[in-house]
Amino acid sequence: MKAALITFPGSNCDRDMAVAIKSVTGRDPIAVWHSETTLGDVDFIALPGGFSYGDYLRCGAIAARSGIIPEIIRAGKRGVPILGICNGFQILTEIGLLPGALMRNAGLHFICRDVPLRVETSQSVFTGGYRTGSVVHMPVAHHDGNYFVDPDQQKRLDDEDRIAWRYCTKSGEVTPQANINGSVGNIAGVLNESRTILGMMPHPERMIDPAHGGTDGRLLFESALSMLATL
Repeated sequence: MKAALITFPGSNCDRDMAVAIKSVTGRDPIAVWHSETTLGDVDFIALPGGFSYGDYLRCGAIAARSGIIPEIIRAGKRGVPILGICNGFQILTEIGLLPGALMRNAGLHFICRDVPLRVETSQSVFTGGYRTGSVVHMPVAHHDGNYFVDPDQQKRLDDEDRIAWRYCTKSGEVTPQANINGSVGNIAGVLNESRTILGMMPHPERMIDPAHGGTDGRLLFESALSMLATL
């Protein structure tokens, strides 16, 4: 798998993402600075977490105007799998590859801890290795992870099975108390229509080795690698 890792001014999880990709694929991803305008022939694109441009204006709003963005949009429309984590998720919504917006957490505090997530669908490039309804644990670290879509769009996401993860209790119940940031419907991650683009606030790249306290995130990268190997 030939992966491209996009770094913006203020990205701070690009190293974590690079380690995760190499751990699973055996190859270093291609480092792409935000001002570049070409990606080349890549199989996978990763937008890491962090605080691009210091989260000025809106999280991801300035990054969405970077030189590499038109190439990312073209690649996404061609079906190249794209993974956006945390700030990467925010950028994907800003450039229109995913619906909705990420707002300030309902409690107005930065949240940094491991959280349980319920797998809502296994029908995607990234979640194919998980069992629908199972509970996994991944860390979150965000101040603006409150996902919002209007009721019509939320229904469409539900009807089209495009919700990848929901915040839940340890036993898998989706409750208001388990909603760490106020996201509509406890949504922690969503897919595009073709199920090749995933945006999520939790950090799977920080849960790929037992030394991290668990390996629940590793299967996401393995799922993508397995899918690409069949093409």
